[in-house]
Formats: sequence, structure tokens, C-alpha cells
Amino acid sequence: MTLQPSTRLGPYEIISSIGAGGMGEVYRAKDTRLDRIVAVKILPEHLSSNPQLRERFEREARAISSLSHPHICSLYDVGQQNGIDYLVMEHLEGETLAGRLKKGPLPTDQVLKYAIQITDALDTAHKHAVVHRDLKPGNIMLTKTGAKLLDFGLAKVRGAAAATGITALPTQTTPLTGEGTILGTLQYMAPEQLEGAEADARTDIFALGAVIYEMATGRKAFGGKSHASLISAIMSAEPPAISTLQPLAPTALDHVVRTCLEKEPDARWQTAHDVVLELRWIAGSQGDAAAPPARATRPSWKWMVAAAVLPALAVGITWYFTASEPVRPAMKVSILAPENAPYEGIPAISPDGRRLAFAALGPSRQTVLWVRSLDSLTSVPIPGTEGALDLFWSPDSRFVGFFAQGKMKKVSAELGPSPPPVQTLVDAPDPRGGAWSHSGFIVFARNIEDGLYRVPVSGGEVTRVTTLDRNRHENSHRWPHFLPDGRHLLYLARSSMPEHQGIYVGTPGSEDWKLLLRTPLNAVVARAPRRALLGNLFSASRGYLLFMLEQTLVAQSFELDRLKLTGEIYPIAEAVGTDSNRVMFSVSEESSLAYRTVTSDQAQPRWFDRAGKLLGTNTMTGACPRLSPDGRQVALYRLDQQSGAGDIWLEDVSRRVVTRLTSHPGYDWMPIWSPDGNSIVFASNREGPMDLYQKPVSGSEPERQILKSDRRKIPDDWSHDGRFLVFEQADPKTNWDLWALPMDGDRKPFPILQSESNEIQGALSPDGKWLTYSSDEAGGYQVYVQPFAGRSVTVGTGQRFGARWRISTDGGAQPRWRSDGKELFYVGADRKIMSVAVKTVPAFEAGMPSPLFASTISQDLTNPQYDVAPDGKRFLISAPSNVRGSAPVTVVLNWTAGLKP
Repeated sequence: MTLQPSTRLGPYEIISSIGAGGMGEVYRAKDTRLDRIVAVKILPEHLSSNPQLRERFEREARAISSLSHPHICSLYDVGQQNGIDYLVMEHLEGETLAGRLKKGPLPTDQVLKYAIQITDALDTAHKHAVVHRDLKPGNIMLTKTGAKLLDFGLAKVRGAAAATGITALPTQTTPLTGEGTILGTLQYMAPEQLEGAEADARTDIFALGAVIYEMATGRKAFGGKSHASLISAIMSAEPPAISTLQPLAPTALDHVVRTCLEKEPDARWQTAHDVVLELRWIAGSQGDAAAPPARATRPSWKWMVAAAVLPALAVGITWYFTASEPVRPAMKVSILAPENAPYEGIPAISPDGRRLAFAALGPSRQTVLWVRSLDSLTSVPIPGTEGALDLFWSPDSRFVGFFAQGKMKKVSAELGPSPPPVQTLVDAPDPRGGAWSHSGFIVFARNIEDGLYRVPVSGGEVTRVTTLDRNRHENSHRWPHFLPDGRHLLYLARSSMPEHQGIYVGTPGSEDWKLLLRTPLNAVVARAPRRALLGNLFSASRGYLLFMLEQTLVAQSFELDRLKLTGEIYPIAEAVGTDSNRVMFSVSEESSLAYRTVTSDQAQPRWFDRAGKLLGTNTMTGACPRLSPDGRQVALYRLDQQSGAGDIWLEDVSRRVVTRLTSHPGYDWMPIWSPDGNSIVFASNREGPMDLYQKPVSGSEPERQILKSDRRKIPDDWSHDGRFLVFEQADPKTNWDLWALPMDGDRKPFPILQSESNEIQGALSPDGKWLTYSSDEAGGYQVYVQPFAGRSVTVGTGQRFGARWRISTDGGAQPRWRSDGKELFYVGADRKIMSVAVKTVPAFEAGMPSPLFASTISQDLTNPQYDVAPDGKRFLISAPSNVRGSAPVTVVLNWTAGLKP
């Protein structure tokens, strides 16, 4: 089956053919929703027509899609249209290893580099019980950031053919070198595969040995003039030692490859982890190898003088440029989280590289700011910093700025016998980062859908720095960062148009901002050490731009005076986590780097009973879970970190069937079900600020805009009688307020609660007479209940309608009603799920809150992370796994070692 250009498979438009093989045809295509290039693979008819194989394929594709590794090609989507089953994968630029090997063997350093990357990818897959079974040079792509393993796990769908013995293999009718023939794979098959035995991780290790052998020697480990002779060689022959074909290759590499190619699985390396440890040891020992002796010649007296003078001159120049910064190798250290206090969010290393600031649980079981000197074995929590997040340092490394409870604050990092005072600088209801200048002011993002502002470091008047460009469909400026010169600023501009989304650079107060890099994630610039400028004596000052590329943190040379990227891209760290479009790392001015490594950017929703017992896990990852009124389906928001797009997805809880509801390059989130369960209302920034849209869950009609304004809106709840939609709206004067949108009649929205405090997370009781919500009027967030009028009321700054009751006693947010209206749930400040018995007839009455169980919900209580089944007996919690954890923070000292300016 051949697809013509412009053919559509769902949202994917075919552009051209890439190639074909035994498992189908691969096409270059465009994802019309996200405006990105992808690879689409069409399954052959003999697989598509077999229901069992297709079911197995879909099941395994889901498992493979969960693999997150910088050297595994990402699987984006699985679909079917008009009887065609297809896969959507990451599109890679480069050449296959098979294509590269046509030019001859690889240098030893490249052999080791690619072998380590491929083996590490296999190790990750094997730990997730996924076996490749078709590892070969044609399934390895060489890109700018290293090797990428393709078609991961697809060989498993070969069903009976994959487990067929030698006698049942098809007759060979084409030359061994024929493209696409079965022998192209057979040359890397392990003996047990040829005998029809079940393949396991050690089968991949055999193929790995064959691939490494071919990289090092330029020839295949096993060959034959016929089908039968090739099989015989694999079963009984030993390939010549690598060192006999490449005398300069390390002898230790011979040992590693021979052990991989043992005929008996039990005699091989038993895990890919064993192999990668050996390869890393070999790579690390290469610098100690002696160079081959050169042919002796009789030098002239001129050359003898030059030989004496030039080294001395070179030493003098080297000393001059490196005296203040001696060349040191990079060193990695792990900083463990305090006992019983897992990390929250992103660590921040001080500009002088001597201290680490981070957020973690404090003595009160609330998140607080901690500071640790890198020459100390202990970390110190700072009282009064409850709720701290998005940390940033002053240039002199004396203060830490942070956001908490809707404010931007600062605190001294000079810890003494008494706690340092915490100073509140300015309101920041929904912040996205701050940057402290050398000139005595801070640039910050006070709201998620606004430009950047500046405020003096002592507090005071706030002035605007950037304005959203609506012509470019910008919806947010965030994560500001000052360049080493202290004058220029970087920030991330979010846009529903991918061509305008990325890192911009300029000077605060100027309108001239330059797009530096297209990316949905933030970036920072670190200065190059003086030693890195040796040999570039007349060049402008330089630094490095650090950013994420294909799940790897990389660095690229950056000319500070010209604000221009130049030179190569260097991989720095793999599998670095992300949170809210921010990469989880920071750098100092003294060549130190701190980052957190995680395996997943999406939360896996899990079911718990009232005692906190784990009942099960959803198939689909995502955030902001909302259960349908009958509890049979869950709506989730999912973020694509590579494109920055967010969409709404649905999952049938019992059948575990997953469907996509929205597809747009913008940011669709916060799904709310209609009372009949037939449609979803959600917020989207596809036309600028967050507006409200509605779409049938059947997908029979496109989404339609139901409320548009110049202010950000988030849907909270839909009354059981269908008459009102409760939503939050941001106001420059009154922060977040609660409003209601009538779903019939004049459909004119009216305010419910409007004050100088934040009122969020409104939820109507089943009878529609009572409204519960969260407010920070008392400092931290608390849960309240008040009557719902169902009509416009007179409200103003500082005024509220009617009587109300405070439900929580010690902090709380995210309230939910039980379907019969007799119980309220919320998340306490210590992240326990709380229960409160209530009565609404004849008057409202609330009991004392009681804890049900401790949850994994993160410190951001303003972000909905759970929902309750209608009967109140089960809880679905979707807490982001990349925000909270006890895995250590990695600190790299002298991370620029080995980089070129």
C-alpha cells in the first residue's frame, strides 16, 4: 500500500515516502494540529487484518510510548483510518548507522559514544519489560545529539513469525545484500531466535554485540553466501577479534563484544546495565592510552630552537589566560533530599556556586525554602517561607527570591542563630518566574497570561517590561533570565503559533526583542570561563545557551555582544525534568550546574479508597482529572513538552479506552463535564487570553466558543440543573474572582465573589443552593461555603454576598461535593485528603474536618490534582511525578570542561 502526498490520516498529512521494510512503509508527514514534522508508519495488511496481532500491537505500543529516554525515538500516537493502522513517531534528521557504515568503520571514540547511548537505551527498555528483538544498524539513527534507537518493540508484533524455528523460515530468493529482505535482520539474530525459543533481554544483547562489532570493524560479525550458511555461522562460528582488524581498538572492547556474542544466553552479559558499565569504563580509560611511536627523524637546528621556545611561549600564554580558572575536569555530586522531606520543583544554585536553594517539606509538613552550603552535610529550612516555589538568587548570592501564597518575596540566605526575616515585595497571583538584576530591580511574571514586570528589590512601584503581541498570538511571557552582562534579558514567549513560540532576548525598557530559539521550554545563558577563550584572543565575549533538545539538556556557544548562537551543540545531561514549561536546572556564574533527573513529565492518575489504599492506575497520563457525572469516564489535560501544546483527552474507566477530544497547537485545559455527561467545557488560549469553549464528547461537532473577553478565565463547575457554569476570572485589581455564566437566556455572566483576595475553585452543591470555594483572604488558602443566589448581586472590592462558613481549620483547597450533598472533601495544607460531614436542610451545618489519608498532591494547591467518585468511596489523584520526589539533585562542578566556545 502506497500513500500519495497530501493524503490525510487523522490530523497527519503525508508529505513524502521515507522508506519501506518488512514491517511496513514509513512516510514523512505533517501534524496539522501542532505544525510539526513527524514520521508515520503504516502497518502491512497481514498485521492489520489479524485482530489478535492488532490488539497486541496496540497494547505494546502503549507500553513503548511510556518509555522516556533521550536515545529512544519517541512514539507520539497510534491510530486507524479506513482499515489502515498507523504509528506516529518522532521525525529525526540524520543518517542511519547502516548508511554511515557504508563509508567504513567508525573511529573508536564514536564507537564507544554510540554504543554507550544505544546500550543505555536498551537498559531503560528492558527495565520496563520491553525487548526490541530487531536491533540492527538500520534501526539506529545518528543525529546531532547522538544515536537514536528506532522501531522499538515493533518486532514483537510479528507474532508466530517471530517465534518460528529455522526449518520454517522463508526461502531466500534475493541476494544477501538485498534491501528489505529478511536476511537484513537475520544477520543480527541470536541463536535462540533462530531456534524458535522465546527471546528476552539477552537476545537484544547478542544483537548489540553484532552492531558494536560492525561499528568497530566495518564488517558484519557473521556472514554467508547463502541463507543456510549465514544461519550456520550464527549458530557455530566465532567472528575474528576486533583487534585483529583494528589494531588500535581497545582490547577490553573485544572482551565486551565476545561476551555479548556468546551462543548460550546464560554465558552472555545478563543485563544491558552490565554492558554499559563496561563500555563507560573503557571510554574513561581511553585518555590513558599511549600514542603509537612516531618515525624518528633528524631535526634541523631551527626546528630545535622552535621546539624549545614555542612550548615555553605556549605555557606562558596558557598560564595568563587560565591562572584565575585552572583547567579542571567536570565532577558530579548528588545532593540527597532532607530526611522525610522530598524535593519540590526546581533547585537553584547560587551565582557563586557555593549554595543550593530548594523547596521541600518543612517541620510543619508544609513546603518551605531550604538552603544548603555545598561544603556542608546538612540543609537548613527557613521558617516563614511556606509554599515557596520558583526560586531565584540575587547576583551577590546573599538573598533568595521566591513566590508563595500569591506574593513575590525575598529572604536572606545568610543563616544565623535566629531565622532571617521574610519580606513581601509585590502581588503575584499566578507567577511564572523571576530574575534579579545587577541594577537593583527584579523582572518577574506576575500572571500566567501576561507580559513581564519589574519592581525594585526593596519593593515599590511596579512597571511593565514586555507586552504580549496578539498579532503573534502570544499568550504568556515567562521564566525571565538575565545574561551575564547584567543588561540583556531572556524570556520564554508562549504562543498558539509555533513559529512565534520560543526564547526572546533584548533589553528591559526596549521594544526591540529578538527571537533567539524556537522552543516551548525556557533557556538560560551561562558565561564561558576565561580559559575557554584561549585561542580566541580577538573574539567577542562568549557564553553558552543551555536549553532542551530532544529530551537532552544541551549547550551551544553564544556571542554575548551579537546575541547570536554559533558553533556546535553539546549534550550536557540526559532526562532532565520539566515543570510548567521550565527545565529543572540552574547554573551558576562559576561553572556549576544543578538539575533534577526524572523519567516522566506526565502524572499517572491513580485510584485510592478512603483509607488511602491504592486500587489501580489509569492507562492514560495527564493532569486536572475530572470524572463524568456517572463516574464512568475521566477527562484529563495532557501537555506535549516538545511542542508546548495542551489537549483534552478522555478515558473510559472500565474499558480503558482512550480518545483525544481536542487537537490544537494552543493550550486546552481544565475540563468540566456537563450534567448529562454529553459535553465538556474547557479553557483555551487559542485566540489570546484563556476563553471558554464547549465540545460534545462524541466529537460529532467541533468546539464552539461560549465566552470570550480580554481577561483570563478557568471553568470550575456546571450546576446539576444545567443552568449555570461557575468560572474563575482574573482581574488586575481584584485578582481571581468567581463568576457565573447562565447557559440559557441572555447568557450574560455575573460576579459571585469579587474582593482583593483570590477566590478560586468554585463548586456548586447538587441542589444548586450552596457554593464552596477556596480563598486566601486569611493568608493561606482556606475552604468556605456560602449560599448561591443564582442571579447578579451587588458586589465590590472587599464586599461579599450573604452569610458564609469556613470549612477548613488549618488550610485547604480544591473542595469537592459528594453527589448526595452530605459530605465535602478538600486537600489540607499538609496535603491530606480531608472529609467534612455537612447538612444543607433546613440550614447549612458543617462538622469537624477529619483526615482520610495522606496524598501525593504537590504544593501547588491551586492546581486541581484529584476528583472524587460520585459515591465518595474512591479518589482519583493525578499528582505530577516530575515536581515532587526524593531522588537526589545532581550538581556538576566545572560542567563546561571539554566544551569549545
